[in-house]
Amino acid sequence: MKKRWGTLGGHRGTKIYGRLDCPAALRAIARGGYVKYRVFFRDERHARAAGFRPCAVCLPEKYREWRKKRSAKGPRAA
Repeated sequence: MKKRWGTLGGHRGTKIYGRLDCPAALRAIARGGYVKYRVFFRDERHARAAGFRPCAVCLPEKYREWRKKRSAKGPRAA
């Protein structure tokens, strides 16, 4: 049986998920403070279920969809 590794990474503090090769995440990792708060998700469904939102840098279309749905719920929607 093959192990399924995560295809997305996220940051616990900001609750943002994105691709493992995301330029914004790679810059944050290079600066040093990001790694201990990093989490991994099998897929987008798991990331969203955990309350994370898409990254605007590496997933711009998903981010725009999320933003549109969020603004439709009202100004204080999470």
